[in-house]
Amino acid sequence: MNNIKLFVELPSLQFFANRVNFGINNVHYAVITEQPDGTFEYATPVRIPGAVSLTETTVGDNTRFYADNGVYYSASSNQGYEMTLTFAKIAEQFRIDVLGETLVNGGLYENGNARQQSFALLFEIDGDAQEDKFVYYNCTATRPGTSTSTRTETTEVNTNELTITASPRTSDRAIRWITGETTDQAIKDGFYDAVVEPVTIP
Repeated sequence: MNNIKLFVELPSLQFFANRVNFGINNVHYAVITEQPDGTFEYATPVRIPGAVSLTETTVGDNTRFYADNGVYYSASSNQGYEMTLTFAKIAEQFRIDVLGETLVNGGLYENGNARQQSFALLFEIDGDAQEDKFVYYNCTATRPGTSTSTRTETTEVNTNELTITASPRTSDRAIRWITGETTDQAIKDGFYDAVVEPVTIP
């Protein structure tokens, strides 16, 4: 359970900014163990192969107060994100580690009393100059449904969808971190070795 501490620095190197982003790759999860003081310990990230697409929406309320015949004050709350993550097939290990299913006689057994685990979600999106790598620090997932149809002259591949909620972490309200144009290459290279923690130098 090793967490990488990230210090905000600007190395004197030449960097290139993405103009566009596309694709999704290298999806990983890291199971969370919550400590008595409310902080999180993360297991070593595990890859989930077969990522197809990701759709993300923001979660939070917008508050508006009207006075003098107009909007006098407005504020919005940041409660994280709702994501739909589509895979060719949900990995067996994810079902065991996160969804609480167990391996019985070589098959996956689902029990109504199973306890699901929170996890960090890591992945990357390609760009024309460099990849952007994401980590969401406090995620939960709903059980995926199954949809299939009969075979015809053409073969249609079935996919599985995970609905994931990424919420603020209780200890420090951290939601996510994304690599940027000036992120040290060593951090990018070791991104999936351990969950990167944002630590800002005062």
